[in-house]
Amino acid sequence: MSHKAGFVNIIGNPNVGKSTLMNAFVGEKLSIITSKAQTTRHRILGIVNGEDFQMILSDTPGIIKPAYQLQESMMDFVKSAFEDADVLIYMVEIGEKELKDESFFHKIINSEIPVLLLLNKIDKSNQEQLEEQVQLWQEKVPNAEIFPVSALQGFNVPQVFNRIVELLPDSPPFYPKDTLTDKPERFFVNEIVREKILLHYKKEIPYSVEIDTEEFFEEEEIIRMRSIIMVERETQKGIIIGHKGAALKRVGVEARKDLEKFFGKQVHLELYVKVNKNWRSDSKQLRRFGYSGDKK
Repeated sequence: MSHKAGFVNIIGNPNVGKSTLMNAFVGEKLSIITSKAQTTRHRILGIVNGEDFQMILSDTPGIIKPAYQLQESMMDFVKSAFEDADVLIYMVEIGEKELKDESFFHKIINSEIPVLLLLNKIDKSNQEQLEEQVQLWQEKVPNAEIFPVSALQGFNVPQVFNRIVELLPDSPPFYPKDTLTDKPERFFVNEIVREKILLHYKKEIPYSVEIDTEEFFEEEEIIRMRSIIMVERETQKGIIIGHKGAALKRVGVEARKDLEKFFGKQVHLELYVKVNKNWRSDSKQLRRFGYSGDKK
C-alpha cells in the first residue's frame, strides 16, 4: 500500500482563524486562540497520522508589516512556510479584500504547488455576500481551489481535510507515527500562560510579554512547573501582578486548569514576573526565546 506525506502550510492575515482550523484538523489544542492580533508568534507544527498518510500542518503568525525586531522574526516564520510546503492553504475571511503584504500575495498567485483558498467565517455572511466573495477571490487567485468554511463550526472542514490528503505527495512519514507536534512540552506551558495574558490584559501588555518555563519536573502523580513572565518595564510588572497579586493568581489558576487537561495529570504551577528591558528588539534575547533575532 502506498503512503503519502507532506507539509501543509497555513498562511493569512491576523485573526482569520488559522489556529482554529489547525486545532480542528489535529483534534488537539496546539495553537492558542484569542481574538487579539498576533496571537501566534512561532511556526507550530501539528501532525495528523492516518493509516496511509501523514499530514504535517504548519500554523504561522498572521501576516503584518513589522514594526520591531520580534515582528520581523515572526514574518521569517511565514517566509519559511513557502519554502517547504507541499500544499499551501491561504485563509481569508468574509469581507477581506487583500493580503497585508504584496510580496506574499505575489508568491501565492505564482505558486507551483497546489493552493487551497479557504473563505472562513461564512457563518457570519449570507448567500449573496458569499457568492460575491467567491467570485472576487477566483479572479484574484485563479490558481486556487476555493472552499467556503467555518473553522469554528466545523463546516466544510472534513471536505478540505480529505482534499488535502488527496493532494499529498507519495512519501514515507517524516515523523514517528505517534508524534503530535514538533514542539517540546515547555513550549506549550509558555503558550498556555501567554494565552491567559492575552485574554485578561489590554493595550500593549500582552505584546510586551514572553514566557520562559525554567523548571518542568514530571513525577508519577504530578508535574511541577515554574514559569517566568517577562515584561519590558517596571510599570508592566505591576499591572501583571495586580492588586495584592490577584491578577497574576487568576492567570495561574486558569493556566493550571488548561495544563492539567493538556497533560492529563495534576499540575503545580508557580508564576513569577521579571523585567527584561526591550527584549522585543534585542537579538540575543529573541534567539533565546526561539526567534531568529537577526536584523535584515
